[in-house]
Amino acid sequence: MALWQWGLLLLAVVWALQSYGVWLQMRHYSDVFKGITQKFTDGYVGTGAFHGRFLKKGAIAIVVVAPDLTVRRILTMSGRSVFAKFTRHAAFEGMTLDDLRARPALFGDDQPGLTSAITQAVAQIDRTRSGEEPPLRASLAAAGA
Repeated sequence: MALWQWGLLLLAVVWALQSYGVWLQMRHYSDVFKGITQKFTDGYVGTGAFHGRFLKKGAIAIVVVAPDLTVRRILTMSGRSVFAKFTRHAAFEGMTLDDLRARPALFGDDQPGLTSAITQAVAQIDRTRSGEEPPLRASLAAAGA
């Protein structure tokens, strides 16, 4: 085989491994999200994502808020690889949605990706509460999930 054929074969193998890793990560996200929606049947769930480029890490945040607008759960996933997992932040559970909205940089200024993801999650909760977006349960029922 010529050198360029080995290069193409290597590229195909790396692409297949990346695709498998992305599939595993999407399955993990789906399992976590399903578990959250089954455990907390009332209140609001918001998700946010920050797409990292080059040297910045990507981040995903899931924020669960009770009907009385207290934070029930904050889960974050941050990293550069498909092996990143969600982390629960129990220290922030019990704070109000207004407190979270006022200071989304819970994890410090050195993690702008998590701050952006939490800001998006809170904005999604606000849109759901105002009626701009359907509640999570209605969205899942419409999607057949």
